[in-house]
Amino acid sequence: MKYLLILGAASDIAKAVAKKYAQNGFNLYLAGRDQEKTEIEADANDLMVRYKIDVRYIPFDACDFTKHQTIFESLENKPQGVACFVGYLGDQPQSQTDFNEAINIINTNYTGCVSMLNIIANDMEQRRDGFIIGVSSVAGDRGRQSNYTYGSAKAGFTAYLSGLRHRLSKVGVHVMTVKPGFVNTRMTEGMELPQALLAEPKDVANDIYNGQQKQRNTIYTMWVWRYIMMIIKNIPEFIFKKSNL
Repeated sequence: MKYLLILGAASDIAKAVAKKYAQNGFNLYLAGRDQEKTEIEADANDLMVRYKIDVRYIPFDACDFTKHQTIFESLENKPQGVACFVGYLGDQPQSQTDFNEAINIINTNYTGCVSMLNIIANDMEQRRDGFIIGVSSVAGDRGRQSNYTYGSAKAGFTAYLSGLRHRLSKVGVHVMTVKPGFVNTRMTEGMELPQALLAEPKDVANDIYNGQQKQRNTIYTMWVWRYIMMIIKNIPEFIFKKSNL
């Protein structure tokens, strides 16, 4: 029986990915915080009935590092794959004056993900099998005044995934980095975003599944973001500093 562990299962993209993998015969562990339990359990019941698979809710708080080892050890069937969708955009202006907000953004988007994925990676390395999907962001490709606390955490996560991929490739474990651009989710609700660049969660889920099946190393979704970020990363600093990005 093959299982996929989804960390941050209450996110809109995670829900779409859960459905995609369920359609393709994966059993699921849906991990999320206690306050998300009712929502996730409703999703689990729907997926079980719809696709005749085993789906279980797993309590998981990315910032409660001391419990991560116990959570993983409690899984009856160790997962073939893990997909980390843990994320918190936070409030950039608040993070500049309130370090509690800054550390919450950093711990949610980076430290907590590293804590749990280290444990999972060690297990997969011993088994010499498995795959890890880490959802970073285009925000990590270059620091911008509008969201650089979040972007710096995602940049760290991107670098972590790159190193993890380098390490685990030696034992047949694949690591894929996902860099979404604008996605129509609860996180972006109310933002004024260009509709031509706004992806739907189901489209991102298709990109993730197809990328993992083809063992891609890094994917941008939508694909056009690879070229948008290439341009942004190559803007000379003296010009970039005058921009309002």
